[in-house]
Formats: sequence, C-alpha cells, structure tokens
Amino acid sequence: MLESTMKTVLTDCRRIVVKVGSSLVTNQGAGLDLDALDNWARQIAALNASGHEVLLVSSGAIAEGMQRLGWRTRPTSIHDLQAAAAVGQMGLVQAYESCFRKHDLHAAQVLLTHDDLADRERYLNARTTLTTLLALRVIPIINENDTVVTDEIKFGDNDTLGALVTNLIDADALVILTDQSGLYTADPRKDPHAALVSSAQAGDAQLESMAGGAGSAIGRGGMLTKILAAKRAAHSGAHTAIASGHETDVLLRLFRGEPIGTLLTAPALPLAARKQWLAGHLQVVGQLVLDEGAIRALRSDGKSLLPIGVKQVLGEFQRGAVVACISEQGEDIARGLVNYNSEEARCIAGHASQQIVTLLGYGGDDEIIHRDNLVLL
Repeated sequence: MLESTMKTVLTDCRRIVVKVGSSLVTNQGAGLDLDALDNWARQIAALNASGHEVLLVSSGAIAEGMQRLGWRTRPTSIHDLQAAAAVGQMGLVQAYESCFRKHDLHAAQVLLTHDDLADRERYLNARTTLTTLLALRVIPIINENDTVVTDEIKFGDNDTLGALVTNLIDADALVILTDQSGLYTADPRKDPHAALVSSAQAGDAQLESMAGGAGSAIGRGGMLTKILAAKRAAHSGAHTAIASGHETDVLLRLFRGEPIGTLLTAPALPLAARKQWLAGHLQVVGQLVLDEGAIRALRSDGKSLLPIGVKQVLGEFQRGAVVACISEQGEDIARGLVNYNSEEARCIAGHASQQIVTLLGYGGDDEIIHRDNLVLL
C-alpha cells in the first residue's frame, strides 16, 4: 500500500525542499563531513537533471563554527551561537559550492529570520528571489540567519524552517532527512514493540503523541518538530517524507516511489496564499481567548470572529497585527489580522457587535477578525 501511495504522490512532485540535519552533514559535530556533502550534492544534481527543482535547507553552520573555534560543546549564550554561526557559514557555503560545481551547478546562500517571513513585503521578496534562483538552475542553500537571530525571531529548528520555505515557494514536497528511519508508534530506543508508521495524514493529532522529545547535543530538533513541520507544510498542499539520511541514495529512491521512512500526505485542498502566510507566523504580538461558542463558529461554520466570542485579550497590539486565537485551555485555534487595537478589543470583548458604537464612541467593523483574514490551525 505504501509503495503505491509513494508512487502516486512523490513521483509527481516537481518542486522539492530537502532538509538535512546536523548529524547528516557533520562528523558528530566536529566540523563538516565533506563526503556527506558530496553525496547530497550528487543526489540533488541527479534530481535537478531529471526535471526537479530542489532547495536545500541545511544545518551545520554552528557545528562547523564550533570546530573552527575549538569548542567541544554547543554554547548556550546567544552571542556565542551567533559568532559560531558567522564563522561556520563560511565553511558551509564554500563546501556546498565546491560540491555542486562538480556537477556544473551553482549554489546560493539564503539566510532567513522569522521577521523576513512575517512581513508581507519581505515574504514576497524572498519568494521572488528563490523562484528566480530555481529558474536559473541554481541550488538555494537555506539556513536560519543565526548571526543576527534573537529569541524573539528565531525559527528554533530547521524542520520548521523547511516547512515555512515549503509554503513560501509552493513546493510539492518536503523531505526531512534524519538519523532515524522515520516516525515510530513509540520511541524505538526504549520500546522494543515500537513500529514504523509507514504513512498517515499530516496533521493527525495521534502523530504528535507518538513523537519523541529533544534531538542530539549538536542539533535542536526532535521527531515532534518534524511532525509539526509536516502539518505546517500541508497548509500549502505539500506532502512530507521523513526518512533516514543514512539510506543509500535515499532522495533518488524516494522520488522513484520506493517506500522509505514515513510519508505524511497533505489534505486535498491547500490554503490560499494569504492564509499560508498567516499560518506561518510563529510569533504573534497578542492573543484572543475564545469561548466554546466562538470556537465552534470558526471551526464548524467558517464564521468570522465576533467580539461577543472573546473572553480575554492578552498583549498589546495595533489594528492589522497578527494575533493568535486560543481556547481557555491554551489550545491554538487560529491566526488572524485584527480589526481593532488591543485597547479597543478589550473594550468590546464579550459584547454584541451592535454595541460597538456605544462602547467605543465611534463605528467600526462588526468582526474582530474577518474570516477572510483568519486561518484555522
């Protein structure tokens, strides 16, 4: 069944985002593994020659910087991490360019922060840059811009970054390569009865309960980040494959339809481009706590969010900001662009729309968030 699914899903994918983790590009954190980079370049070049467009999200900059600086353990200070990334990016990009030139291809370095994708204009500029590079048959090497990242703007792991890039350029598939064979029903290192999940639908809540915790001392991601990345990539209709990067020619075999690892398929209908952008916001400036009636109206009826359904307004924000809609238990429900600033929202929260003029002293929109500017999570 899985082989049939992969043949009908992955073999039809033209634009692909491939994410490789630190364990697959470094010598256990001791600098870059040049043989491994050669291997990835060879496979990506072969896919490129067969008509695929491939973008590579690669870890390894901080690990390479640590090696060059003589550091044996990953630093915790944000400034030390920035310094290691700045040093390591030099080696990472030089190595990839050298590897791809063996196949008559050029590589390009693209560093992103959350701010680049949260701002609509910069988001569109990043999209145009990447699609132009692909049209020129250049392989974009994408990484988080750790040299300037702060706790407020960091993606936190390259699995999430891979998913956001997948949405950004409307890729058909996201491939997350790791040092594990895929998603298991339990941690196979602890449970001998754990079974590999061959295929499932991205966003299935059961997948998150199966996923494990933290990753290695060198990398930041665990299996949970990969499951959440697949859920995010599905917003634009992209399927996700999670597989071991130690499998021989894993990329070539995946796109021939071989059943390797875990395939998480996307629902049939992707989100509209504007809603993909909204869903991609990792940090928000405020939160609206909704009652059960409002949650039902959003989820079941596709309604706009009215003031009467808002129980509490958290944070300070201006009209047009992206805010999170959450339940009283803290569950993420939606993201949306607000029609009122935080002071106005607090004033009208819990009241009927007809009372807005009386409460504020002036008229406004009936909705706190219109359904066209809201995306369910």
